Amino acid sequence: MPRCGGRFSSQSWAGFVLVLVSVLLLAMPTMAQTLPTSLEPLETGHVVDIVDGDTLVLADGREVRLVGIQAPKLALGRPNFEDWPLSDEAHDFLADLALDRTVSLAYGGLPEDRHGRALAHVVRDDGLWLQGAILAAGMARVYSFADNRAIISDMLTLEETARAAGLGIWALPYYAIRFATDPLDEEIDTFQLVEGIVLDVARVRGRYFLNFGADYRDDFTVTIAPGDAGTFERSDMDLFALEGRPIRVRGWLGFRNGPQIVADHPEQIEIIGP
Repeated sequence: MPRCGGRFSSQSWAGFVLVLVSVLLLAMPTMAQTLPTSLEPLETGHVVDIVDGDTLVLADGREVRLVGIQAPKLALGRPNFEDWPLSDEAHDFLADLALDRTVSLAYGGLPEDRHGRALAHVVRDDGLWLQGAILAAGMARVYSFADNRAIISDMLTLEETARAAGLGIWALPYYAIRFATDPLDEEIDTFQLVEGIVLDVARVRGRYFLNFGADYRDDFTVTIAPGDAGTFERSDMDLFALEGRPIRVRGWLGFRNGPQIVADHPEQIEIIGP
């Protein structure tokens, strides 16, 4: 499988998705999404620029990261980084939604990142929730953080519906869900969704290990650090009860005794079967 960060070379796939995105843009009024009532917009601003598919700039100079999603990334001059497939289309999609529009910002967690960007849910002046519209069109994945977890369940539902319909990025093998039994070594240092059955759950010195294979030294594993275990417990997720269950986990794929994803909040793990 290609690595996230590499350039997708299939012209047929790219052409198909370009047509699909155009159709989605024309159909946008019928797929409008509204912000769940648990969040309330607090600030307003006017959008004057689009950085990429999940980042915009307001007239007062603030850069706003659309929290909770990850659109295909543009290189933006970063060394040794290539545009992800559909990154230009994701940029243009957000531009069509938001450029030169008045928007409101709502916060569901940490309000600002280390780069000084606002971390907000963004609502257009006509009530369109940008994150919801982008996920519904299949132009981003859900990308949550331990300090920014509000309404992630709503967002996962939108992502699931778009993925089932093969919309946007979900039409490309590049963004396909991986399986725990796949050879994942070539995907290290990329953001992935991985599905599999948890064969064994162990707790060693406070650290949880969700093992997906018979050999923990080589097979895919999900790990949860001792300091993060309480977050799962407070969310009523019994990690030992995941043994024998099929789950989907999302995060950055690392390597330690085989491929692994470090989970620090429950929204990274979805139970996908009985």
